[in-house]
Formats: sequence, structure tokens, C-alpha cells
Amino acid sequence: MLKSKTKWIVRNSDQNLTQTLVNELKITPLTATLLVNRGLNTVDSARYFLFGKDEFHDPYSLKGMDTAVNRIREAIEKQEPILIFGDYDADGVSSTTLLMMTLRDLGANVQFYIPNRFTEGYGPNEPAFREAERNGIKLIITVDTGIAAVHEAGVAKELGLDLIITDHHEPGPVLPEALAIIHPKHPDSTYPFRELAGVGVAFKLAHALYGRVPEHLLEIAVIGTIADLVSLKGENRIIAKKGLEKIRVTKNMGLRAILKVAGVDLASISEETIGFTLAPRINAVGRLEDADLAVQLLLTDDPDEAQSLAMEMDSLNKTRQEIVNTITAEAIEEVEKNFPIDTNKVLVIGREGWNAGVIGIVASRLVERFYRPTIVLNFDPVKGVAKGSARSITGYDLFKNLSTCRELLPHFGGHPMAAGMTLKLDDVAELRQRLNILADEQLTNEDLIPITQLDEEVLLEDISLSTLDELRMLAPFGMDNPKPKVLIDQVAITSMKKIGSDQNHLKVLVNEDGATLDGVGFGLGALADHISPASKISLIGELSINEWNNIRKPQIFIHDLAVHSWQLFDFRGQRKAHHVQTTVPSENRKIIIFNKELLEKMSIELRSEVIFIQDIEAAKAFDGASANIALVDFPPSKDYLQALLAGKKPARIYTYFYKEASDYFSTFPTRDHFKWFYAFLLKKGPIDLNRHGETIANHRGWSQETIKFMSKVFSELDFVTINNGFITLNTGAPKRDLTDSHTYQTKQAQFALERELLFSSFQELKGWFDQVIHESVESEEAIKAWI
Repeated sequence: MLKSKTKWIVRNSDQNLTQTLVNELKITPLTATLLVNRGLNTVDSARYFLFGKDEFHDPYSLKGMDTAVNRIREAIEKQEPILIFGDYDADGVSSTTLLMMTLRDLGANVQFYIPNRFTEGYGPNEPAFREAERNGIKLIITVDTGIAAVHEAGVAKELGLDLIITDHHEPGPVLPEALAIIHPKHPDSTYPFRELAGVGVAFKLAHALYGRVPEHLLEIAVIGTIADLVSLKGENRIIAKKGLEKIRVTKNMGLRAILKVAGVDLASISEETIGFTLAPRINAVGRLEDADLAVQLLLTDDPDEAQSLAMEMDSLNKTRQEIVNTITAEAIEEVEKNFPIDTNKVLVIGREGWNAGVIGIVASRLVERFYRPTIVLNFDPVKGVAKGSARSITGYDLFKNLSTCRELLPHFGGHPMAAGMTLKLDDVAELRQRLNILADEQLTNEDLIPITQLDEEVLLEDISLSTLDELRMLAPFGMDNPKPKVLIDQVAITSMKKIGSDQNHLKVLVNEDGATLDGVGFGLGALADHISPASKISLIGELSINEWNNIRKPQIFIHDLAVHSWQLFDFRGQRKAHHVQTTVPSENRKIIIFNKELLEKMSIELRSEVIFIQDIEAAKAFDGASANIALVDFPPSKDYLQALLAGKKPARIYTYFYKEASDYFSTFPTRDHFKWFYAFLLKKGPIDLNRHGETIANHRGWSQETIKFMSKVFSELDFVTINNGFITLNTGAPKRDLTDSHTYQTKQAQFALERELLFSSFQELKGWFDQVIHESVESEEAIKAWI
């Protein structure tokens, strides 16, 4: 067996709805299933998703839009200084950039301000507002922030500043008192689409200000839309699709510079380019320094400045990666030493000196490792505060649970799956305790097992280039429209090998009823040592088309593997017992030895793990359920193995079958051998075997062991008497068959056993073990069913 890393759950799709889409839209069952799984289960919704026109909603459907537009136009007309107040992540940076471009284009006197993550923290703050008023600002527009700025809105009013809030984060119970709040989730909103990113809301404001869809801004809007992990349905899907088209031919100096530095070919840009290349670099700036640099890069028209800023951004991203790796290692140590997962369903950890700009990434890594809702904090003992980021798992709404602790969290905001906060150092322990109490009420042990949701189980014969081309119609992929993950169950392995310079990747070719499929598993190379080539494997992953050298072939990017049946690993012929330690997994390892002489020769370290099977009763008592069993030496008989394995359902069996001397390649005397030896004794009389045994053997081309063996058999049958090496024929002894001799029987049994266990093919040995294991299991299950 080979356990999967996560629990696989294949979605249970409504087959009637799926078939309806297949019939009406003329699409494959796989595509239809994916649409149904995404809630697009009517012909109209599915048709619109695949083929519909890219139409945006009326921006004035957003509450407060008319008030905001009128005030901004008034400020432009009067040339009143306007301040765009943004945020330091990729959504905030792209929101700030988009609105700066818009207002500059419309002739506004506009500037932007992004707070420093380390000295000011998230969101609007009073000192910044007061500084803006001193600098003559008359109108402040927030982007991707502000919905929780109740106090700051009061300050703006006190200072005589007009405040327009555009945001998409979850509104709290009390809203700021602002001139206008543009928010798709405003309690009084009737806007048709509620899942816009911060940059999506800014885009709607630009739409209203222009009086038309600002197509030229889509290449900016796509950045925050994909980076902020909002639902890629509705207007977000339109922004993502059209934005990717625009960015592939962008003339923006900053975008071209950073993508060139990152080694990205513009024509190949996809949603993954945004999520894994562009957004991390933009985020790195705000995580380590001021995010102004990223906005300046996207706004510049100077190619030299763009190149310089892009290089600086790329350098900051590399530094960020190093810091994240260091803090992650320290955070794992903190969990394992002080807050073990068996007593903490929610992890709340922190240390002094952890960079507050990257702890959100660290929280995500801890969720991946421990699968617990996680809050990672930076402790500031001088100020007595802790600042942190949180990430969650399915089934635990972070925003809802943290909302019950608002009195501990003077600054707090976020989503069900992610949040940021500031609290007193003295309140950290209480926050941990309260969140764990809530988790105990909401999360079962089953909820704490990582889950991989799969769209469909597919057969190899159904995976074709045309099917995969059709799946591309669902792109771009993201939240609520994830890349399709499929299960391919119980297929045979044609070939399997490690690849890569460090041999840490896996390449397989699987087959089923004549159909084949290539698979690549990045970072899964080590699994090759835990998969027997004869096993049938189940794998999950993303289907794709491998295009190389003008050849297109279907393939799967493997995310996880499993082998559901027991596996045989054949190491027969290896003569070193210590190889067991390096080849057999330590988890539930059972090292079996039948011969005491070998046990005494083994190292003390290995001997401590050995289970010595001295008789059949000991074999029967052995608990081998789900064990990795190493059969180090050769058993006395098959009965020992049958008793050892019957009904035990092992996970794996590793066969070494070490034997000091083989009987199989020694001469096994035939009846003619015995007949000649008997006649020789009858003719020559008593013989001293000590002196003449070797001569007799050489004369016949036998080994001396053969002479000794036949002599012992004759002795047991009373045909001869052996005294001090002299063998004398007993005349008149009754006739008996050779098989009446125990020595003969033992030799014959060992000869047959070696042929069956040591010198059989892999498939023959596997078949024998299968018969022993399966017959006993089937009998056991039949008895249980009968009872």
C-alpha cells in the first residue's frame, strides 16, 4: 500500500444535469461535469459561461456611485487636490495604480498614499489623514481598504475632508460615516455581483467616471483580481479573461520590464503568470519596504526607470523568499515544541523579530503542513503589541470566529479564509484559548484531515486531445473555477523513473485496456522507491497537453499517488541484512527472522527491531495488519509464512530470504544415485567415509555433501549402520521408500521451497503471496458475514 497525502473526495455530480448539458451544448461529459460542479447547472448559465458576451454591469448599480462620481468630477473641475489611499498588497497596488491612471487621464490633481506596513499597519490611520489635511488635500478616496475605518472617517469629518470609500472586504456591524461607500457587499446594495476584488471596485468607479468600459485598464485590473483570490465568475471572469488578453500585448513600460526580468514570454501569459510570478513580486515590495515602488513601476513611462525599478523589485522578491524560508523553519519548531497539534486545533504562534510583512505567507505554509487554522504574529515587546496574519481551512470561518473576539482586536479585518490583526501581547494567550474553544465546537477530527476535492474520475480511454482542448474553454482558472482535478483509479504501470538533476521528480507511463497516459509528478521522485512496478496505482492531478517538438500528447500533472492493495518489493539475492533499514519504511516496520544464528550476527541496533519467529505458534500470534514486513531470512517451511500472513492484511512485504547455503544448486540425488551407492556398498563392504567419501564423490562427479546426505538417508531407513565414520550395509533389511526418511523429506521440501520462494519469478512469488493473503481474508470476511 501507499497512502495518499490527503483525503480524496470525488464530487457527486447530478448525472441528469450533466447529460442535459452534453445534449444541449454538444460538449463532452467531462466538461459538462466540471460546469455542474461549479454551480453552472442550467443550460443558460453554462452557455453564458462558455460562450456568453463579455458584458459589464451598470456601475451606477453600486450604492453611492452617483454621489462619488459627482464629487470627483467637482474636484477635477476645481482642481482640488485628491488623495488616493491604497493598500500594500497586489490588489491594493493595482487598485491605486488604476485609479491614478484614471484621474490623471481625466485631468485631476491627484496623488497617492500607501501606508507603511511596519510603522502604520493596515488601512487608513489618523496621522495620515491629518498630514493629508495639512498638505491641502480636500478629497480622499480609499481603494481596497477603508470599510473598517470607523474612527478615521470621524477624523476626516472633523478635518473637513470628504471621504469616499471603495472596498471589498467584509463589512463590520458598524460602517464608517463617509460621503460615499462603494462596496458590492454593502448592506443596502442590490448590485448583481458581490465578489469583486478591490481593483474590481476601483474599475467600476473608473467605468462610471469615463462613461464607458475602460478597456485599457483591464491589464491592471486583472492583477488584483487574480492575486486576491476572489471568485472567478461573473464580472471577475470577464476582467480576468479580457485582462489576460490585454496584458499579453501590453505597452505598459513597468509591466514589460518586470515580466522581462522574470523571464516571462508575453505571449505565454496565463492566470498562473499573475498568481505565481507577477503578484509575488508586487507583494514583496510592500512586505519588505514601501509599496510606492510598485505603483511607480506601473505608472512610469520611462523605460530606464522601469528597468531599474523592476530589477529592485525582483531583488526584493528574492530577499523575501529567503526570509520566508527562515521564519517558516522557526515557526514549525515553535509549533512542535510549544503548541503541538494534538492539543491545538487552532495554531496561534509568534516571536519577536519575525518580519510582519511575510508572516501571512508563513501562516499559509503552516496550514499546508499541519492543516490547522493558523495565526502567525510578530511580537513587539517595546510597544506591547502583536501584529499578525491568519489563514484558515475549510469549515472554520476566520472572520466570523475572530469577530467574536473583537474586544481583543482593536485592528482587524479580512475574509472567511484569511485575516490580518493587531492586538496586545498580553491578549495573545486569551485569543488562542478562545479560538481553540470555538474550534472544538466547530471542527471534528475528520475536519482536520487535509482534503483534495476532485471533479471527476476519468478513464484513460476518455482522455484525448480534443477533450483537453475543450477544457481550455473554462479558463482562466481560479477561485470557484479551479483547474480541474481528476482521479485516475487503479491503472497499471508501464514505466516509472525518477527524473531531474536531483532525481526528485517522478515520470510514469500508465496503461488501461490499451490506452496510455504520461504523468509527471514534481517533487514526487521519492515515491518511486515506495511503488512496486507490479502494483496498480491511483493518481490525482491536472490534465494538460504536452507540446514538444511539434508533437502534442495528453498528460497529467500528478499531485498525489496511492496504492490501495498490498505491495511486494523483491530484494532476493541481497546478502546484507542492514539494507532493511534503508529500504523498508520505519513506520510500522516489522523485521522477521526465523533463524536464531542469523539473529545473533545482526547489529545491536537492528536486532532491537527484530521479531524472532521460532515456531508456528509465534507466527500465528504475529500482528502484521497494515505493517511493512521484511522477511530477512529463509523460513523453515511454507507453513511458517502461511501462519505469519494469513488474515493479517499487510501494507507491504519486502522479501530478502537470506540463506547461508542453497540446497537448490546442490545435487539432489535421484533414485539412480541411491541405487548405485547401495550397490557400491554391497560390493565393497564397510567403508570409512572420513577417508574415502571425497574419493567416491569425485569418482561420480558428486559433492561430498551428496555422499553424506545419502548415507544419512540410508541410516534413517535402517539400510546401513554408521559408526565412527564407517558405513556398513545391513543385509536383510526390509524394503522402504526413500520418502520414509525425515532427512529426505526435509531436503525435498527445502528444494521445492527454494524453487518456489527463492528462484521463482516476481509474478510467481507475488501470486503465491496473493493466494495466502486473499484466501485467508476472504474466508475471514465470509465467516463474519455468516455470523
